[in-house]
Amino acid sequence: MRFKNLGSGSTGNATVIESTAGGRVSRLLVDCGFGIRQLDQRLALAGLRAADLDAVFITHEHADHIGCVRQLAAREGLPVWTSQGTLSALTGSDPLSGFCRARDGHRFAVGHLQITPFTVPHDAREPLQLTCSDGQTTVGVLTDLGHITAHVTHHLQGCHALLLEFNHDPQMVADSTYPPFLKQRITGRLGHLANEAAAALVRTLAHSPLRRLVAAHLSLQNNRPELVHHALKAASALSGYELSIASAEDGTDWVTV
Repeated sequence: MRFKNLGSGSTGNATVIESTAGGRVSRLLVDCGFGIRQLDQRLALAGLRAADLDAVFITHEHADHIGCVRQLAAREGLPVWTSQGTLSALTGSDPLSGFCRARDGHRFAVGHLQITPFTVPHDAREPLQLTCSDGQTTVGVLTDLGHITAHVTHHLQGCHALLLEFNHDPQMVADSTYPPFLKQRITGRLGHLANEAAAALVRTLAHSPLRRLVAAHLSLQNNRPELVHHALKAASALSGYELSIASAEDGTDWVTV
């Protein structure tokens, strides 16, 4: 398996997960938070076309995650997996072409990829994150949540690679010029994951087969890569895996698991 983040941050999020198990290439696009032209450009830089995708998974309805999903699904005839709550928030009474209902803990297949969604605490209608497995290797995607729950930790046990939100440094948020309501939203239990909380999760997973970690969804205003490293070091969670940091502009290179 391998995966590539196409861009991660408040300006847009998308990740391609690819498996070549069983002699067939299977590809899932997780989130679609860009305009259609920009998505096509980012896919091209990854050596792909939208026609190479098999399905899309939308984690929740916020603009930096849904982007052009309606246009993409209609143009390419792609199935779109998302929760009923996300669908309702996304479309209202206007149906989404190719909708497939994703539910907490209910596994489904995209080619040879086995996808397991799980609920997370975030200020969205019915947010889901996910793990993807080809039967031998498992990749976890965990962005946009306010705090770690036992349910989240349970679903990430056994991941060989993890794309994990390291959104902000709490002191930077406190010192920022953001209005109080926005500071409260970001740092609240339904907001975004602070560096220290993400690092603590990595430490909890230290005895798992985790060997690739991608720090994602870093705030451009309230975080820096060196603070991610510091949080991991402070949590004694800097060993046993290779660390990458996804950028808003370039995402990551292909990460082979």
